[in-house]
Amino acid sequence: MGRPVKILLWLIAAIVAVFVIGVIIAVLVFDPNDYREEIAEAVKEETGRELVIDGEVSLSLFPWLAIEVGATKLGNAPGFDGESFAEFERAKLSIRVMPLLLRQEIAVGTAELESLALNLQVDRRGRNNWDDLVKESEDKPADETGAAGAAFDISGVNVSETTISYADRQAGDEYVLSGMNMSIGRVSAGGEPVPAQGEFHFDVQPAGMSGDIELDTVVAFDLDAGLVTFDGLTVKGVLEGIASSPSRLKFETDGIEVQTKEQRVTMQPVELTVLDVDVRADIEPFSYAGSVQPTMTIEVDAFSPRGVMHILDIEVPITADPVALSRVIVDAKAAVRENSIDLSGVTIKVDDTTFTGELSVPRSSSGSYRFDLDADRIDLNRYMEPTAAAADAGSGSDEVVPVEIPVDLIKPLKVRGNLRVASAALGGLEFEGVTLGLDTANGRMRLHPMSAGLYGGTYNGDVRIDVSGASPSVSVDENIQDVNLADLAKAMFEQDNITGTISGGFKLSGRGEDMAAIQRSLSGNMSFKLADGTYEGTDIWYELRRARALLKGEAAPKPVLPARTKFSSVSATGAVRDGVMRNDDLFAELPYMQLNGSGDVDLAAATVDYDLSARVLERPESLAGVTEQELDDFTEALIPLKITGPLASPSVKPDVERLLRKRVEDEIKDRLFDKLLGGKREQPPAEGEQPAEGEQPAEGEQPVEGEPPAEEEDLEDQLKDKLKDLFD
Repeated sequence: MGRPVKILLWLIAAIVAVFVIGVIIAVLVFDPNDYREEIAEAVKEETGRELVIDGEVSLSLFPWLAIEVGATKLGNAPGFDGESFAEFERAKLSIRVMPLLLRQEIAVGTAELESLALNLQVDRRGRNNWDDLVKESEDKPADETGAAGAAFDISGVNVSETTISYADRQAGDEYVLSGMNMSIGRVSAGGEPVPAQGEFHFDVQPAGMSGDIELDTVVAFDLDAGLVTFDGLTVKGVLEGIASSPSRLKFETDGIEVQTKEQRVTMQPVELTVLDVDVRADIEPFSYAGSVQPTMTIEVDAFSPRGVMHILDIEVPITADPVALSRVIVDAKAAVRENSIDLSGVTIKVDDTTFTGELSVPRSSSGSYRFDLDADRIDLNRYMEPTAAAADAGSGSDEVVPVEIPVDLIKPLKVRGNLRVASAALGGLEFEGVTLGLDTANGRMRLHPMSAGLYGGTYNGDVRIDVSGASPSVSVDENIQDVNLADLAKAMFEQDNITGTISGGFKLSGRGEDMAAIQRSLSGNMSFKLADGTYEGTDIWYELRRARALLKGEAAPKPVLPARTKFSSVSATGAVRDGVMRNDDLFAELPYMQLNGSGDVDLAAATVDYDLSARVLERPESLAGVTEQELDDFTEALIPLKITGPLASPSVKPDVERLLRKRVEDEIKDRLFDKLLGGKREQPPAEGEQPAEGEQPAEGEQPVEGEPPAEEEDLEDQLKDKLKDLFD
């Protein structure tokens, strides 16, 4: 061994000896606890916050430069709740001395942090309690000559019993992670994968949701490139608060890449399972600088809404089709916005119906749902409550259960949107080209505009439901125009006894807890007009001839089959009160007669009760096989008719009782006139007839409209005098 080498070795040995002696002396004479106040003052000067170190501070210098600090608190920013911003029970960090001195290698032992409590807040003005700390570090220029390029090695990181809380006073939300235990393996400058596992409990308010979560991943760091990658990430656990019983949660992805310099995240496809619903999402790269608002394509595998409602403790509705709401599939592109999650390119398959369009889901309870959708075909009867007949068949009861207004469903609902359906079935009715607008908020729901094609005609409506008061109210303003009456009657009443077209409308309102009560309280007005049709099963002309034959004691005429009554038009208007329409202007035109009358329609009971008067036209060309005497009898008087029975199939008959009473009255009057005045009374001209030739009033002596003729007044006066003499 040469002399220079020996001198170098002795020099190194001397330096090491001096360093060891210095470390020994420092350990013996230096107590870091003596400097706690100086450290607190330095933090106060640097951040403006109080630092309190209640626990012991220990320091070792060789072979590890290690520091361990006991219970410590860092004060909160002024104006925020809570005294401390962060506090912990114990923290430890150690660095190997010789690699740092000889090779500029940073070799860190296992970092430990126990019982950390971190208090993050955003106040009502949008200020947070960490900006001042972050800005202090950001404002300092980076030391480009430092050890940024030095090799490093961290044995691991252990975090135990940590609590992190985040309260946003602007949004009214609060998130808490508690009982957090994290374990991270060896981290080195070479970027080798690092296994990481953890567990924690979370709580979200005011949503009232919580759960216990476990996660497992492998992390790699490339500090020079500013890159952190997760080679696979699995999060699983149990959620509480969304149902009475816990629900399983699972989140998986093959990889996540975080570019720290650009603050950008790139993710592999994500698979999520929650509430027994499987969701796959392809998330586009997004920035996490500021508000995180990613965009993604989502696919929801087929699931059963009935099963989800069961998990959420929502009463599953009883539907006419027991398998309705059993299969739903969703595809859409979702964009997370500040106040909502917007879905475009939506395809939703509900049972046999496909919806396409756009949706918007609010991110807070104060927001509203919005939609703009098109559908191919939907049979709403499948989703309605079973009919009374079906319910009775299952229960053995004849009692009809009234349909209640869903107050609890409507009150909290905030929805606005439009739906267009190519074809729809409801209550036996078939609609085409349906347009439906929905606007509901504050317990008030409006269905408007509402329009559709209906059996060759059109339908338009405006329906309002108000459950904001003590008792629900419903108002409707609906109209139909030129609807095929035969198809409508078949669909609504399962009757095929009428043809023609119908137009009309009604504007009604009612109040009650269920539809039966609302029907009984309806008020408003209604009108309708029938045109160019027939009423099958009843031949009014035959019924009139038969009634005449009965009164005269003659043989009934032979009926013409099938029994049928043709009409040119039928019209009526009326006011509705307490669920009953009163109509005083019914007018019908038949090929051979006109009908006038009045009556009631009980909307709740669906029954009619009408009194009509028929006037046969003189010598109607459409009548064959009728005798001159019959025509004379019919054209001389108004013939009373009675319409009664169910609205779907009413009975139309001559009012024989009124006919008999009228005949008796006429005979009595004739006899009285003959007895008292000495001759048969002259019949006044029928309504609309002109006086016979030679009976015109003299010029200047026209009778006043609404007053009886002078001759009739004289006749009445003579009759009164004779009756007075008779009774005297």
